[in-house]
Amino acid sequence: MSGIVTSYVGLFRPRSDEVATIERIEIPLIQRDYAQGRVDEAVADIRSDFLDVLLGAAVGENRVGLDFVYGDVQGGTLRPLDGQQRLTTLFLLHWYLAFRTGRLEAGLDWTRFSYATRASARLFCERLAENPPPCAVGTPAAWIKDQFWYLHVWRHDPTIQSMLVMIDAIDSRFRGLDMEAAWLRLTDEADPAISFHLLPIEEMGAGDELYIKMNSRGKPLTPFENFKARFEKALEGSPRAAEFAECVDGTWSDVFWAYRGTDDIVDDELIRYFTFVTQIAEWQNGTISRERLETRAEEVFGPGRPNGPQNLDFLFDAFNAWRDMDVATFFADLLTTSASQSGEKVLLFGSKSIDHFRACCESYAFGGSRMFGWAETLTLYAVLIHRIHQTDDFPRRLRVLRNLLEASGNELRLENMPALVREVTTLVRGASPEEALAGLSTFNEAQIEDEKAKAAFLTAHPELTGVVFALEDHRLLRGSLVAIDLNADRLAARAASFTKVMADRSLWPALTGALLANGDYSRHPNPRSFRFGSPEDDLWWRGLLTGTRRSNLSRTSKVLAELLDAISEADGDLRDVLREIRQQWIDDQDAFDWQYYLVKYDAMRSGKSGIYFTVGGAMGFQLCMLNKTQLNSWYRDPFLLAVQRATDKKEAVEDPWFMGYETAARWMDLRSSNTRVRCVKQGFQLMPPPGVADREAFDAVCEALGIGKDHLLRIPQVQREGRPFDTEDRVERGAKLLTELIAAGL
Repeated sequence: MSGIVTSYVGLFRPRSDEVATIERIEIPLIQRDYAQGRVDEAVADIRSDFLDVLLGAAVGENRVGLDFVYGDVQGGTLRPLDGQQRLTTLFLLHWYLAFRTGRLEAGLDWTRFSYATRASARLFCERLAENPPPCAVGTPAAWIKDQFWYLHVWRHDPTIQSMLVMIDAIDSRFRGLDMEAAWLRLTDEADPAISFHLLPIEEMGAGDELYIKMNSRGKPLTPFENFKARFEKALEGSPRAAEFAECVDGTWSDVFWAYRGTDDIVDDELIRYFTFVTQIAEWQNGTISRERLETRAEEVFGPGRPNGPQNLDFLFDAFNAWRDMDVATFFADLLTTSASQSGEKVLLFGSKSIDHFRACCESYAFGGSRMFGWAETLTLYAVLIHRIHQTDDFPRRLRVLRNLLEASGNELRLENMPALVREVTTLVRGASPEEALAGLSTFNEAQIEDEKAKAAFLTAHPELTGVVFALEDHRLLRGSLVAIDLNADRLAARAASFTKVMADRSLWPALTGALLANGDYSRHPNPRSFRFGSPEDDLWWRGLLTGTRRSNLSRTSKVLAELLDAISEADGDLRDVLREIRQQWIDDQDAFDWQYYLVKYDAMRSGKSGIYFTVGGAMGFQLCMLNKTQLNSWYRDPFLLAVQRATDKKEAVEDPWFMGYETAARWMDLRSSNTRVRCVKQGFQLMPPPGVADREAFDAVCEALGIGKDHLLRIPQVQREGRPFDTEDRVERGAKLLTELIAAGL
């Protein structure tokens, strides 16, 4: 059987003896459901574009051909193997125009259209043909669903629901137009407005096998195929339109082949990278859009659009930058996640992948994603600018960007991306990294200042570049050296000591004490809290040593430098050195404030976060020692904890955990009698046991220790620098108090 060019209605007209007559159309079981009426955004665009074509042919002057329809014709029944979606839409369009023009009658040959995929879809098509709506009905799909013959179960049939969506879409396009003329144009026997080429298949047995071979044609188009078709249309009129079509199916696809998924296609990878490039181009233009990719790409790259030709040049450059090269090796030579390779490569902190191009192809999403966020986006953009323009000294520039990104968590936001993209361009393409820093203002200001200070320092002392880079790469500093005194004579020795002492976490409890013995090195982020080093966690050290201006850490920097100098100059085991520093300072004290107690007692520095909340905005004898950052989580009173740990009968005392404001009373309870103890400025306040039987023993202990009726164990004090200092160790006095109370059976 030879092929024929026909219209939808023309399929059913009698043919010569050489061509079998088609009496009905049946979508075979092997086909999928009708998809052009689905409600997701991608299909909505396809539906809209297709209806534009049909509308233009039906009411305009142009004719349109809908390519080939392959099918098997047996016994007068056409079973299409390819063209199901187009035929279904044409059936619905003819049904719509026929009822609007009063031509829809039962038994018309072209209405014999059905689905074998579901009995419900077949019955629905029959009911449509047998029950035309009134010509002037408002919304035909709503009218259909309101009829007695419309079955309740059809609400769950995807083909029927898609047909109803398409009917409404056709109605919204054609209502108000000359539908009489549209019907006549569609059914014109000599020159129909819409036609297609039917290629019948002779043998029924070959149908299923052929469909399997044509499986890719039976699948819905991928998002990238849909995007590419619309984008190529948007580029019409551009001198680079043909070049794009050639590249996207040729050399660019070759680049992305290495990143293909298990389906052996690169469409997903291409569309993710295209999304990245489109978004970068928008930011370069100073704009932010939340429209669909198709719309945004047309606005950015289309001819006649603002900066369209320049943006299109950037798109070509962004894709061509990866041609004819080993991308994975390029990134492996530039970046690393291993501290052992830092210095020779740019170390990334906390990154799972160094191949940012691959990561972009695998997980980029509009607006950023958890796997490929703002920092990765700007890093890849910097690499891309370098690849396009072959910039000099790029590893140094990328290191500066790494530092800025690490410190700019609060600044990395969508609304800042246009400015950040401009600044990355300045940093990568500037005359020198040092001069480029002068043009930065959107990244974290404190880190910009730090980068300028380091740049000036290395200009004066280039021989210390390796030392500075090693410190920047330290996991606790992550590019920020605001807590490091940039003293050229001592920096190398201090850096070595810092690396050594921070490498062994078991030293950190002693380290926090030794630091405090050299001075109050705390950071005071708000009037109620003080931040010290942590005995066990990197995060809290970074919170102490980074994230602010150098001027705000002058006290921390001075104490740290003095301790590092002491370590550098000392001989022997590092643990012994830290212990001796603490002990020598303790031995020199003749009166005791909060600093003395925190230096002497490890328990009082055991809070995981190193954060203390205070009463009155100054460190003193009423403190909350936090494991986390807020007072609405469990925390310790460091004085009560030290007292409990100092007694031999710790099990007789409730483990002292607290929650609530720092001004609330914190009582430590004795298990046996519920006698209570808390730390106050003057010493320890007691609350007698509630039981009468225990009161005599309690009073006896108070009398023996000189505690009066106010139940206050007073610690002798002197005033220095306007604040109280104990002249006796209150932790030792408190431990003796607990011991006496426990020994008395309380």
